[in-house]
Amino acid sequence: MEKSDLLALTFEEAIKRLEDVVDTLESGEVPLEKAIDLFQDGMLLSQVCNQKLEIVEQKIETLLEGNDGLEVKSIELEEER
Repeated sequence: MEKSDLLALTFEEAIKRLEDVVDTLESGEVPLEKAIDLFQDGMLLSQVCNQKLEIVEQKIETLLEGNDGLEVKSIELEEER
């Protein structure tokens, strides 16, 4: 699967696919060539999930301590692909 296709997945879809890949590889019942392809897909899915988490982390509102208590400030950064 192409990385651009994987980037279109939601985080939840990517995690589910990664879990499926891991389960299949852990079963030990796939031919070597298929296992290599699955491993590559798993590595891409892992990178996609990591990128999506980093993007969300950057968008999370940060709490800044101000004179009158806590002030909420939103950080908006562009999504990197």
